Amino acid sequence: MALSATIFKVSLQISDLDRNLYADYELTLARHPSETDQRMMVRLLAFALHGDERLSFTRGLCVDEEPELWQKNLRDEIELWIDVGLPDERRVRKACHRAKQVCLYLYGGRVVAPWWQRNADKLQRFANLKVVELTDEATDGLAGLVARSMQLSCTIQDDELWLDDGDRTLNIVPLVRKDWG
Repeated sequence: MALSATIFKVSLQISDLDRNLYADYELTLARHPSETDQRMMVRLLAFALHGDERLSFTRGLCVDEEPELWQKNLRDEIELWIDVGLPDERRVRKACHRAKQVCLYLYGGRVVAPWWQRNADKLQRFANLKVVELTDEATDGLAGLVARSMQLSCTIQDDELWLDDGDRTLNIVPLVRKDWG
């Protein structure tokens, strides 16, 4: 018998001072049985950092041809492709050809540096690619916020993020390995 996804409800309030975006989102996250709390929360963090009414979660782990999140325009063209983890360089290359912008969130501790060393030269040529690294401390902190029903407030300023659940405040400073352009 196959295990089913676990559903999480999230009320997310975003105050992004860098983009002058102030919005509330009611989100439903489905965590695949093989997905960790860290990975699910990195997806949520990516949503917060790119918040937009057209940004949506995809089927993710269940479909190889889709990112974790994407934003499409009215012509169904992919404006933003967001992946998390340490994908194969071919997948990133394909995403860069399919989408106007691609953002990759790396996490995983000690395995991130060797992955970046192996792929950095190949990925530098893509002007539409941004690569961001999250520390173990950040992803462990994100996992500590997990609950089946979450009320989170997110403030973003000067590329720094504060995530608050009413009891705890988590400060995250993502490391940009490669920026767009």
